[in-house]
Amino acid sequence: MLNLDFHPTGRHFLQIPGPTPVPDRILKAMSYPTIDHRGPEFGALGKKVLADIQKIFQTQHPVMIYPASGSGAWEAALCNVCNPGDHVLMVETGHFASLWQKLAARLGLKTEVIQFEGADSVLPNAPAWRQGAQPQQIEDRLLQDAQHAIRAVCVVHNETSTGVTSDIAAVRRAIDKAKHPALLMVDTISGLASARYEHDAWGVDVGISGSQKGLMLPPGISFNALSPRAIEASKIARLPKAYWGWDEMLETNPAGYWPSTPNTNLLYGLSEACDMLLGHGLEAVFARHSRWGQGVRAAVNAWGLPIQCADAALYSPVLTGVLLPPGVDADAVRKIIYERFDCSLGTGLGKLKGRMFRIGHLGDCSDLTLMAALSGCEMGLKLAGVKLAGSGVLAAMDHFAAHPVVLPMQKLA
Repeated sequence: MLNLDFHPTGRHFLQIPGPTPVPDRILKAMSYPTIDHRGPEFGALGKKVLADIQKIFQTQHPVMIYPASGSGAWEAALCNVCNPGDHVLMVETGHFASLWQKLAARLGLKTEVIQFEGADSVLPNAPAWRQGAQPQQIEDRLLQDAQHAIRAVCVVHNETSTGVTSDIAAVRRAIDKAKHPALLMVDTISGLASARYEHDAWGVDVGISGSQKGLMLPPGISFNALSPRAIEASKIARLPKAYWGWDEMLETNPAGYWPSTPNTNLLYGLSEACDMLLGHGLEAVFARHSRWGQGVRAAVNAWGLPIQCADAALYSPVLTGVLLPPGVDADAVRKIIYERFDCSLGTGLGKLKGRMFRIGHLGDCSDLTLMAALSGCEMGLKLAGVKLAGSGVLAAMDHFAAHPVVLPMQKLA
């Protein structure tokens, strides 16, 4: 018999940047009996979660909810607004931006990749994976496209593989300054409900997200937040789609229903998650995550290790990437931390495999959760023979003590 509850006594510290720990309130909500997804009770639930998720995205326009992962939301976004062979500009800032480009190419789109072109002495083989989207570079490329062949600009808001949060409002300004009609498509899978994201104010045409990060749910729900321009584009887009089509969802969602079978029990959880986040207030949610990120970075700086994000203005409030010295296998360090201290950290992905680990500080978290995780990291680094400049644990303790939370943490419990 497979034992899925195999952790030793005490709490397992899941400090990967998603999936994140699911609060008891959400687990309880998900345990409610499944109801008829064509009945009146479900219609009321559907209307509530559709209205709530608009508030989370900060939009007055429709949000599509799919029983899918974030990859499904990527595909839905592209196939609803693009024609076969359309030219899309993909901004590579890390592993997930790269995966989105590969998915677009498999759909038959003409993908063009742009990225930061400077040098980096810390990570010479992947300097772009320490930077965010470059608005001036995007503007310059769009100015070259006099025929307006580029259909969309695709950018990752918070790159989960690196801990870099790009300035999406600046990207929108760059597109507007170039007077280019390209749609702005933004992956905020790990950013939503953790890092500030303003769909309408930033002029995003399609916002893409998933349930397993800041929303504190298990994987299995994905989202497309739409703009009026995106909806109009979808009416003439010819890329094949059936299940992903917005048209039938736009028809059925206003009454609280879906054209296909929705994931009822996960929607119970989504309703509860929205109650928690909106009850606490999004500004307080953003401030809490920013404070956690500052505390974790204080620890990494005290250790004397490089932070994956090279631009302090783009530090992620969601996760921190920690680069280890050349010759040190980051996965081996992670293994020690997991086996000795029951703490899971994010691995380095793609070009960063073996060079770094990622500490998640999002969702259902607290100061003491992070202090425990940082203690496990510090002990594991020492056991692995990594020379540290000082105690990150003490640095984080000092930060959290000097910057108390504004609202009580039990508001999220």
